[in-house]
Amino acid sequence: MRVSRVLAVTATACAAMAFSAPLASAGGDSDNNGPANVQVDPYRVHQGGTIRVTADGCRHGGTVTSNAFRSTRLSGNSSGHASATARVYDRATPGKYNLVVKCDGSDRFATKEFTVVSGRGALGGLGGSVGPSSTEMTVGAGLVASAAIGGSIFVLRRRRTLGEF
Repeated sequence: MRVSRVLAVTATACAAMAFSAPLASAGGDSDNNGPANVQVDPYRVHQGGTIRVTADGCRHGGTVTSNAFRSTRLSGNSSGHASATARVYDRATPGKYNLVVKCDGSDRFATKEFTVVSGRGALGGLGGSVGPSSTEMTVGAGLVASAAIGGSIFVLRRRRTLGEF
């Protein structure tokens, strides 16, 4: 299944390049000549990880699409440099994927390959430690509250039995 998706994206990209070359030379925004120098960082990304895509030639922004993540908006600037950050699907099948960068106002596009690897990767920072999640905080608060209520009941019952003698 994974290979068929990669082949489908590659075939689509090749077909679009073949048909768009004459169109790109015939028209389009003179400020947007189309994407060039597309970079992907990191090249190998874990499932659920983020990937940063940069491209030159997209002064007015554009889009980045792939089977591994949702279509993401490129933010462009006056120098023609554009960038986007995309989050890879948690359940993306490990393997090679292509992404397609298309600038607004241009019929041209560029593709770049990257690899999705299994697992979540190491959580960096302070020795890989992370704070508790909201679920863990809720469970902890419930345990503390039940211990406080249980302790109060125990103390009150014990006082009553001691006072009866």
